[in-house]
Amino acid sequence: MQRELEPELMEDANQVNAYAEADFEKPHSEFIQRLKAFVNEPKFNGKALDLGCGPGDISRRFAKAFPLCTIDAIDGSKAMIDYAVNASSPEFKSRLNFIHGKLPDTELSVENYDIILSNSVLHHLPDPQILWQVVKKYSKPGTRIVIMDLLRPGSVSMARTLVEMYAITEPKILQQDFYNSLLAAFTLKEINAQIAQAGVSLAVEKISDRHVFVSGIMP
Repeated sequence: MQRELEPELMEDANQVNAYAEADFEKPHSEFIQRLKAFVNEPKFNGKALDLGCGPGDISRRFAKAFPLCTIDAIDGSKAMIDYAVNASSPEFKSRLNFIHGKLPDTELSVENYDIILSNSVLHHLPDPQILWQVVKKYSKPGTRIVIMDLLRPGSVSMARTLVEMYAITEPKILQQDFYNSLLAAFTLKEINAQIAQAGVSLAVEKISDRHVFVSGIMP
């Protein structure tokens, strides 16, 4: 099945609210658990960058899991950033900095980060090299890279089946977004090719019937 692009940004208020209020407990929790296992430092106190933070759930989970860290979280959707800021509790205000900006155009004030994370952003990009080149730009030797995203199923019927399996109780607008995202996602083969083209060495692992986990340490 060929990839079908979807809109790069979520900016409609109804769409943002539906996404922010959806039940992502299982995949988001697993993402953080895998990230913690990969970092393997309970007292990790570096500077983190969350690429495409959306409404900020992953960013807040990261801040809670690593209470000594500071986080810059960036997203191209102003509506998403506004939601993320409003949803953050005061305890995170000093460590969690939400930034409205579109990749790769926005220049961040920090030259490099100790960890770069991203969840469900790759499939939104018309050019996947945007993500990998930004990762390279803001990395340094030893930077940990942790990325999770959707995988494109082999057929439209399989995409519809996945929607029925995992989003049947969600609002129709979110079901349509999930379906569009599955069609816009990449395959394992494509992601491996992207990474090779970018000239970075990262491990690519299929971790569910719809998710890929990419991780590695910059040399």
